Amino acid sequence: MRDHAEVVVIGAGVGGASIAYHLAEAGCTDVIVLDRAEPTSGSTFHSAGLVGQLRGSLPLTRMMMHSVDLYRRLEAEAADTGRSPGWREVGSLRLASTPERLAELNRQSGWAKTFGLPVELVSPDEAHTLFPLMDPTGVLGALWLPTDGYLDPSGLTYALLGAAKARGVTLEAGVRVMDLVVRDGRIRQVITDHGTITTGAVVAACGIYTPEVTAMAGVDVPIVPMAHQYLITREIEGVTPDLPQLRDPDNLIYFRPEGRGLVLGGYERNPAPWSVHGVPPDFNNRLLREDWDRFAPLMALACGRVPAAEEAAIVQLINGPEAFTPDNEFVLGESEVAGFFVAAGFCAHGIAGAGGVGRVMAEWILDGQPGFDTWKMDIRRFGPQYRSRAYAVARTIEVYATYYDIHYPNEERVAGRPLRRSPAYPALVALGGVFGEKSGWERPNWFAPNARAEHDPLRPRGWAGQHWNSAIATEALACRDTAVLFDETSFSKVEIAGPGASAFLNRIAANEMDRPVGSVTYTQLLNDGGGIEADVTLTRLAEDRYLMVTGTAFGTHDLRWIQQQQAAQREGERCRVGDVTSAWACFGLWGPAARRVLQPLTDASLETDTFPYLSAQWVNLGAVPVLAVRVTFVGELGWELYCPTEYGATLWDHLWAAGADHGLLAGGYRAIDALRVEKGYRVWGADITPADNPYEAGLGFAVRLDKPGGFVGRDALALVHEQGPTRRLRTLLLDDPLAVPLGSEPVRIDGHVGGRVTSGSQGLRTGQAIAFAYLPAPQSTPGQRVEVEVFGEWIGAEVGRNSVYDPAGDRIRG
Repeated sequence: MRDHAEVVVIGAGVGGASIAYHLAEAGCTDVIVLDRAEPTSGSTFHSAGLVGQLRGSLPLTRMMMHSVDLYRRLEAEAADTGRSPGWREVGSLRLASTPERLAELNRQSGWAKTFGLPVELVSPDEAHTLFPLMDPTGVLGALWLPTDGYLDPSGLTYALLGAAKARGVTLEAGVRVMDLVVRDGRIRQVITDHGTITTGAVVAACGIYTPEVTAMAGVDVPIVPMAHQYLITREIEGVTPDLPQLRDPDNLIYFRPEGRGLVLGGYERNPAPWSVHGVPPDFNNRLLREDWDRFAPLMALACGRVPAAEEAAIVQLINGPEAFTPDNEFVLGESEVAGFFVAAGFCAHGIAGAGGVGRVMAEWILDGQPGFDTWKMDIRRFGPQYRSRAYAVARTIEVYATYYDIHYPNEERVAGRPLRRSPAYPALVALGGVFGEKSGWERPNWFAPNARAEHDPLRPRGWAGQHWNSAIATEALACRDTAVLFDETSFSKVEIAGPGASAFLNRIAANEMDRPVGSVTYTQLLNDGGGIEADVTLTRLAEDRYLMVTGTAFGTHDLRWIQQQQAAQREGERCRVGDVTSAWACFGLWGPAARRVLQPLTDASLETDTFPYLSAQWVNLGAVPVLAVRVTFVGELGWELYCPTEYGATLWDHLWAAGADHGLLAGGYRAIDALRVEKGYRVWGADITPADNPYEAGLGFAVRLDKPGGFVGRDALALVHEQGPTRRLRTLLLDDPLAVPLGSEPVRIDGHVGGRVTSGSQGLRTGQAIAFAYLPAPQSTPGQRVEVEVFGEWIGAEVGRNSVYDPAGDRIRG
């Protein structure tokens, strides 16, 4: 075995094979693929082989579409190569047996328009014609996607490996990884039972074995093996290899042809995690024992939909462990160890995603970043709570058991709660908080006593009204009229400190960071292509110390990105970076009465001439030492008030008591979201991503192209600035105030789909449904008429100004 390689891929399943293929295709052939047994011997060999493209996000759908393009190409080349993946493009049907499911299919049909997929909504009779074996009783409609299909998972893997080997990639089967060597924060060597390989890049693509391998490098990956079952029948009359796939999510089941028989499986309500504390060392090319008792309810549902299955002879009940994650999304990307990548946790749709995974990972390894936004799959989305195996297992069981459920926006999960609680939590409970959860934090969505019957007519139609309460409107309007107190302790906080902190931040941030102590700067951190990796505020606490605040869910991602930039640290940039989220409680006090509530608690003057917008001061509120930061995420006068965590409960009590004579309400995060959309504030991960630049997003005011020394992404941005962006993020004002877009809806301009919604909400003061969408620059002028498809209905809309509410910003400046 060779003792050096540019890239080592651990795992020769379909994921590892695809990564090797795409690396070789990009010209990187100094690659060794290792497998402890032989290719496909993990989960790949027992996969059901379904390939469905339409997913809940654009990046994941793009990955699946790339997979289909690749599988077509491999099949077309098979006559010459002799390596067939067994690709059959038979199409797929997704049934709706309830009105709620039919609404979901309408929404998915809208998504598909923005993805470029040829999806068609069909009637029950049309669905029956396409899949004659099904009993259409109770079916209300179906989604038909003719470019979906199925294949032979082992055939695909060997086709990918064969093509990679033909370009020079080396496969070493029967080689077990014993240890990984990390020095100075970077992967250096892979130690195997056949020798040591020196390398600069390692990819753990080991499926259910991944946590064992990554632990060798000190990296925790929350992957849980779940026992997934499906049945293979013998020949059934009417089944041909060209029969479409069929998914019946209301009955938790799926079908595809297997020769002239059927594969039928599903996702049961009582899932079975397996070997959660480590896979046995000899578990290769093996299945689990058949569990007929667990499969029986699915079998009964399958026979109800396809009666012929009841009398069919059975070939085998397959029971194999699949790698699932706590949020049912892939785990991709570079870990905290430089050069050490992970591509695993495919949640039983790794065959569908393998082609896209290979492409994304090859780009990440060779270019330093993927070609499009992969935030929902990024390994950096998991916080330290997922190091708890019990927590990870509980969350994973929940997502498996609800795999086929309709997941309405703003749905809250219940497993593993409560975990992280603010010091104000008891007070929030006493005030009637209705809690959601983000990154383990308990956070109030709204407060039940704030519900008002007069606001009930504001409930949006359809899905947007599913997890809605009139208290959201009460709290949002109170913030516009009086004042509201929000608990923002969950916001992630990072400290950058040291003699080179200012110089370091000036290199990685697009805005000017060398401002006076007490300044607050809003900025984006960009990648080399000018895309937005983070959207943050930075407060200069001292000459050598800054506090960065970012979204609750983004702390690990943003911290890791900054730490990666430290690897390229220049002279004069010496500083330390650390997560200080748990050190600070934070409360947001906003509204026209905010100053009147706060002033009696302090001797410091809070007037604008002494405490202007975008500045920070240390003050005492009562006896509590507080960093008061004059910023807003709701578009109103106010402060974010930070104190050491042990003072948090007292500070909340002081503020609440001070607001008693001013009509102060407690507010939740749903009101914050409505207020920020009305004000035109963007949110990272939806409106702005690593695939979007500040000029497209309307954030050019936070860019300083002429900064001495430049900044990361500066050259790419300068080109955009010179040529002008080809698209722009615009605010859309819908004609129907109750038709509230939720994200991913298509936007039609002059009869053609020209954009998609990134996020939306109600403007509760302006009385409009509001959405953000990227539009072609020539068609993005305010006043332009467009249409937005909301659950199958095209709603007229007008392109508005970026900020619908207080566009001049007079209110936030006091």
